Amino acid sequence: MSDTAMSDTAIRDQIARFGKSIFDRGLTAGSSGNISVRVDGGWLMTPTGSSLGDLDPARISKLDTAGKHVGGDAPTKESFLHAAMYEQRPKAGAVVHLHSVHSVAVSCMADVDPADVLPPLTAYYVMRVGTLPLIRYFPPGDVDLAKAVREMASKHHAVLLANHGPVVAGASLEDAVYATEELEETAKLFLLLRDIRTRPLTPAQIAELKKRFPAKV
Repeated sequence: MSDTAMSDTAIRDQIARFGKSIFDRGLTAGSSGNISVRVDGGWLMTPTGSSLGDLDPARISKLDTAGKHVGGDAPTKESFLHAAMYEQRPKAGAVVHLHSVHSVAVSCMADVDPADVLPPLTAYYVMRVGTLPLIRYFPPGDVDLAKAVREMASKHHAVLLANHGPVVAGASLEDAVYATEELEETAKLFLLLRDIRTRPLTPAQIAELKKRFPAKV
C-alpha cells in the first residue's frame, strides 16, 4: 500500500516503526535525525528534541503545505530541509535526514568531489542514490542551508550536508529509508577501501542500470 493510500494513523505508526528500526541499528543517536511523510494537505514529521527510537505516533508533528505547524508537538528545527525537498521534488513522498556515522565521516573529508561525493561502488547504490552532491557547511538552522538544499534538490533526491549528514527523498517512506541505508553502507565501503585500489562501476554499467531501473522520485 502506498503512503498516499494509508490513513493518518497508519502513517504515524509507520514513521515510529521505521524510526525505532533506524535507532536500534545505530544509524542515528540521541535526538538526532528526522523523518517526514507527505500527506494530504501537508506532511507529518518527527518532533523537535525527540529520539527516533522512542516516538509517540500521536505526538508526531503535522505541517501544512506552507510548512506551518498545525498539529502535534513542535516539529524538528530542521523541517526546512524537508520542505526544500518537497518543494523541488513533487513526486517525493517522504524525506529522511540522519547523522549516520559513516556518511557524516565522509562529509567531513577534505578531498571528496563536491559534485559527486561517493564513487559508484555497487549497483544498489547507483539504483537507490545515484549522484550525491555535497552541500557546503552551514550552521544547523541557518536559512542559507535551506536555500542551498533547494538549489540541489531539483536535480538530486539525495544530498550530503558537509560536517552534518545526508538528506534523502523517496517516493515512499520505505524508499527513502532504504536509500539512506544504502548511502550509509556505501560510505562505510568507501572508508574501508580508501587506501586500496578499487574497481567502481563503469559509465556504461551505470547507464544500463539507470535504463533498467529509472528513478521513481
